[in-house]
Amino acid sequence: MRAPTPAGDRRRRRVADQARAYGFLLGGLVCFALFSWYPAIRAVVIAFQKYTPGSDPEWVGTANFTRVLADPEFAAAWRNTLVFTLLALLIGFAIPFVLALVLNELRHAKAFFRVVVYLPVMIPPVVSALLWKWFYDPGTGLANEALRFLHLPTSNWSNGADTALVSLVVVATWANLGGTVLIYLAALQSIPGELYEAAELDGANLLQRVRHVTIPQTRFVILMLMLLQIIATMQVFTEPFVITGGGPENATVTVLYLIYKYAFLYNDFGGACALSVLLLALLGLFSAAYLRLTRSEGDT
Repeated sequence: MRAPTPAGDRRRRRVADQARAYGFLLGGLVCFALFSWYPAIRAVVIAFQKYTPGSDPEWVGTANFTRVLADPEFAAAWRNTLVFTLLALLIGFAIPFVLALVLNELRHAKAFFRVVVYLPVMIPPVVSALLWKWFYDPGTGLANEALRFLHLPTSNWSNGADTALVSLVVVATWANLGGTVLIYLAALQSIPGELYEAAELDGANLLQRVRHVTIPQTRFVILMLMLLQIIATMQVFTEPFVITGGGPENATVTVLYLIYKYAFLYNDFGGACALSVLLLALLGLFSAAYLRLTRSEGDT
């Protein structure tokens, strides 16, 4: 019997290591397929069926899409979702970056303020929405009580058709602020200090350093977070579901909330899946175009 050679031992160890690695990878792929890809593929199939629990599915082609497109709530839901996304970018995109800049410049109690900024993320979304629902209460809510104390006019906040959507944008911005701030802060701390020193020697002030050093060095992070924020805000659900219930006068009905209504209030899973497929297609096309555009700009 021939004794094993060192080369053979190394080959066996390499094969064993690769087998263990693929074993761990296989477990993750199976979980991903079961809980992500299978539901997505199943939703696409149901979008072309008349499907209600307890009955056999019936193939109806594009009838579900035709029905949801003719729904008066469809246009309102998409309009509210797009306005919510635009307001979230205007209100909630610059604030985390500015906060990260401030935290990065702190010399004392930096860890404390990081915890304070991240604290809303640790609160469950439903609990956070319920707190803000009480805060916005037009009668005894803290917001109007503060305005009365300052002798200022009160507001309907989430109960007013003109102010409800903006109120929900504030809630979503506050709830998701911490994670974005920490990502920006990590990107800021990876910038070499020599770049700031060179800018200061050239006479650059704070705004010029931010414009010519900070933003170019964190450009990739900014672009990726913008894409992720647009995708997340296009799927807003918790705030309108818990705080406003889609009202008043459908002012806060979003696409995801309309999907919920089709599935669990109308018992129309075919219509719900048709709406889901439309949302998936829009976000997929937007993401592809956005990544292509930003990559082209980066190449130039």
